[in-house]
Amino acid sequence: MSKRDFYDILGVTKSASAEEIKKAYRKLAIKYHPDKNPDDKAAEDKFKEAAEAYEVLSNPEKKQRYDQYGHAGVGGAAGGGGGYGGGGMNMEDIFSQFGDIFGGGGGSPFDSFFGGGGQSRGGGGRRVAKGSNLRIKVKLTLEEIANGAEKKIKVNKQITCKTCDGSGAKDKGSVSTCKTCGGSGAVRRVTNTILGQMQTTATCPTCHGSGQQITAKCGACHGEGTVRGEETITINIPAGVSEGMQLSMAGKGNAAPNGGVPGDLIILIEELPHDTLKREGNNIVYDLHVSIVDAALGYSAEVPTIDGKAKIKIEAGTQSGKLLRLKGKGIPEVNSYHRGDQIIHVNIWTPKVLNAEERAILEKLKDSPNFKPQPGKNDKSFFDKMKEYFE
Repeated sequence: MSKRDFYDILGVTKSASAEEIKKAYRKLAIKYHPDKNPDDKAAEDKFKEAAEAYEVLSNPEKKQRYDQYGHAGVGGAAGGGGGYGGGGMNMEDIFSQFGDIFGGGGGSPFDSFFGGGGQSRGGGGRRVAKGSNLRIKVKLTLEEIANGAEKKIKVNKQITCKTCDGSGAKDKGSVSTCKTCGGSGAVRRVTNTILGQMQTTATCPTCHGSGQQITAKCGACHGEGTVRGEETITINIPAGVSEGMQLSMAGKGNAAPNGGVPGDLIILIEELPHDTLKREGNNIVYDLHVSIVDAALGYSAEVPTIDGKAKIKIEAGTQSGKLLRLKGKGIPEVNSYHRGDQIIHVNIWTPKVLNAEERAILEKLKDSPNFKPQPGKNDKSFFDKMKEYFE
């Protein structure tokens, strides 16, 4: 099932400002919030869908890639849990990342929904830590770019400690409720102002929002909940990506301390140069060198393509600079059925060295009328031909 357009989900246009996008998301999040729609799977799905759309459109870099490449530009092609983009979001992700757009505690009308102060809803309003994002570079051949590729990459990163299962504690009995915040993960302060008393909410300075304190640390991770390790990650690269494009895999970055939400894996695409083919947008360009004799008499040539070899016919009398097109033999557009073409640039090869017999033959032909250049008015220049093919 294809993903819905993020702008349609939020009910805004591409020209909407950051504030308009934020307001649209806030409205939908309140409408479909789980507290207002208990045990309503449809409402929960709409809540997650709106959060995914906001995650992309509120980020200028992701929004630019989405506007240019669609869902594939932000990893939307994979979809589903654990895939690219926001598709792998769970409710904990959403509350920890976006709760802060609903205002702080105290006077906020959204406190009953979001636990106040932008904190995660999980654990009675306790804040959930978020692991840092990880960036890697993936090198792709032209063939892999054209057809898509599956890459298995070994990534050295912070992983969840297996000894304590990410809690950071020596055992279950080595964790107690934070005495400063009473387990809420937040502390409230009342300040007297000229307008009256104002109540604010802040992350607990003792437990840093977790609501718990460790009395005895895990010996393997020293209370961090994470250790350095290696993970093999399978990355599905969609066809049509280009140099410098970034994809994102949710939850595949560094593990978070104390069992929090893992960061994302950011994948930067790098194109490897091809021996004979050159990419120009979604088109492939190939230089074919033809002898004077073959150009004059015509022949059947074999040329390389990203899908293998292809036979083409060189017509008798072909001129140097002629451009031939192999339709649909180029690069597919990301998230689209459209595919570019292969353009073959014919170059007439002039021999640099001649033996006595070859020279004698050409001397006889030199004064022949058919060997004197006679360009017609309809013969276009090389630049006109290139402009025509790439318009």
